[in-house]
Amino acid sequence: MSDSVPITPLTPAIGAKIGNVDLRSVSDYQIEAIRAALLEYQVIFFRDQELDQEQHIAFARHFGDLEIHPATPPGQANPEVLHIAHGPNSKGRENAWHSDVTWRDKPSLGSILKAVEVPAVGGDTLFANMVLAYDQLSDEIKEKITGRVAVHDIARVFAGRLNMSEDELREKYPLSEHPVVRTHPETGRSVLYVNVAFTTHIKDMDSAESDALLADLFRTAWNPELQCRFKWRPGSLAFWDNRACQHFAASDYFPQVRKMERVTIAGDKPYFDGSEAA
Repeated sequence: MSDSVPITPLTPAIGAKIGNVDLRSVSDYQIEAIRAALLEYQVIFFRDQELDQEQHIAFARHFGDLEIHPATPPGQANPEVLHIAHGPNSKGRENAWHSDVTWRDKPSLGSILKAVEVPAVGGDTLFANMVLAYDQLSDEIKEKITGRVAVHDIARVFAGRLNMSEDELREKYPLSEHPVVRTHPETGRSVLYVNVAFTTHIKDMDSAESDALLADLFRTAWNPELQCRFKWRPGSLAFWDNRACQHFAASDYFPQVRKMERVTIAGDKPYFDGSEAA
């Protein structure tokens, strides 16, 4: 197999399929091509990969240090791997537009999700370009949100799932504050950086105004012209830039089984430098 990395865009807005790569043994050239494709397309997809968990982790380490999610059971082998499994006794709950772990002070750079078992029909994942979401806002809205800070809270999603009270969870993972519009640290682009899963309110704004404004901002991800949609097969991988896009796991397959494994790359503290502000 040559070092070439063929790339096929999925939509004009976001996403690309990458072929001719065995992720168990990637060259330095291929890693740099994958990194460049991630920055350009925000989410990239691979088919017919046969990575075990250790190889999945090794591939992810090419792009940075790895996180361990609080939903990972203590003592699990390969704690860097987050298991996401649903079936007859567990309906999927990831069906809301979100960026991963924005409740962290330093949210993730990106995630690499591998399909282990998928339903015959359904269980697709959708991705939305939040750079374009920002670009398409009116000048009035851009002026209103530029320089603003939003609060992100793990308890909105995980208090029930982790069997901890909201106060206990926030003591362990304090509320985080991030700019409503962040600057992508590698591309320099402005990104709309609030999501319905974890963003509670805009700081120093009247609560009713904050709620109404956030509702409008959350809806931007629903625009099909900003999206791509990926149909999973066993051995498929998706690698997305959590700093630039949001995703939505369609939970339309119940009671069929869907089992995924995710490895997440640690990121940096979001910031806004104003260089692309309207």
